[in-house]
Amino acid sequence: MHQWNSTSPDGNATDSGLGDIERVLVPILDVLILVLGVSGHSMVVVILCKRRRGTPGSSPQSSVTGTGTDILLLALSAADLLLLSMLPFHTSAIALQGWPFGDVMCRLVGFLGSACSSASVFTLAALAVSRYLTVVKPAKAYFLLSPKRVSLIACLLWIPACGLASPQLVFRSVGTPKSTPDALICFSFLSHRGQMIYGLVHFLVAFLLPLFTIAVAYVGIYIFLWVSRHQARAPQVERYQSRVTQTSAMLVLAFTVCWLPSYGLTLALVADETSGATGSSPRYGPFSVFARLMATSSTVVNPILYVLMSQKFREDLVKLFKKRRSEDNGVVAMAAA
Repeated sequence: MHQWNSTSPDGNATDSGLGDIERVLVPILDVLILVLGVSGHSMVVVILCKRRRGTPGSSPQSSVTGTGTDILLLALSAADLLLLSMLPFHTSAIALQGWPFGDVMCRLVGFLGSACSSASVFTLAALAVSRYLTVVKPAKAYFLLSPKRVSLIACLLWIPACGLASPQLVFRSVGTPKSTPDALICFSFLSHRGQMIYGLVHFLVAFLLPLFTIAVAYVGIYIFLWVSRHQARAPQVERYQSRVTQTSAMLVLAFTVCWLPSYGLTLALVADETSGATGSSPRYGPFSVFARLMATSSTVVNPILYVLMSQKFREDLVKLFKKRRSEDNGVVAMAAA
């Protein structure tokens, strides 16, 4: 998650004990995640930028809430893309079974990874609140979700994210694990108490609170639509409620499934006083690899669930590919001429 070099979610390195299997399997999966994640978010960024460039030409204030949501989606993609840029460092460390990038990069990569993952999660919570306001309180949403306000919110979300990540910058260092004294690994915190406090704070602030916010927002949307359906008896409201209910359930489920294994590993390591100074615990090896895979997979899931499930985004994506195809055909025709 925050430190992907076979680590627990609080950033402490773990000795997976998987040896050659890990050195081969993890890089292959990381490359797949990197390709899918970068491709998905790049398409999202291109579509959103084209949409924003097209907005002033038509009616600048025609869809303020929609523009605000687009800004949050753009911020989500930016955070996930920056998070994915940290992945090659950890993949290399796993393949080499050591940290070859030095102490400064150990601190910087740990800090950026933690900050980006927290900012991504906070943005997901902000998106849930944005959708609640748009559906349940559209008048307030029109006022509160203006592009300037949403842009400010997207920037302010990085303050708590960087605050949570700051211990990575201060306490992370390169050291020698007990299991392989001839290798160097990137780990943080030298005391079990420090690991325990940081792990619990991260679990509460960067998982439990956003999950609670997302769940409450979508439950509020469901209740509002359920009441509206029974009052209006309108088929379109019923269809919209059904679609929102399914989407909301998938969003909450995906968030929980992606992040819970990592935080479960955090709590397990927090409770394990025998884990040692670096947080290494061989018996968690297979699960630590699984937890890491699920956390990194969130960067692939986000553009699919939060963007590509939207009918408008699917239409924009089709237009994008048609335009690219027509441009390619034009280039071929010119070359043939």
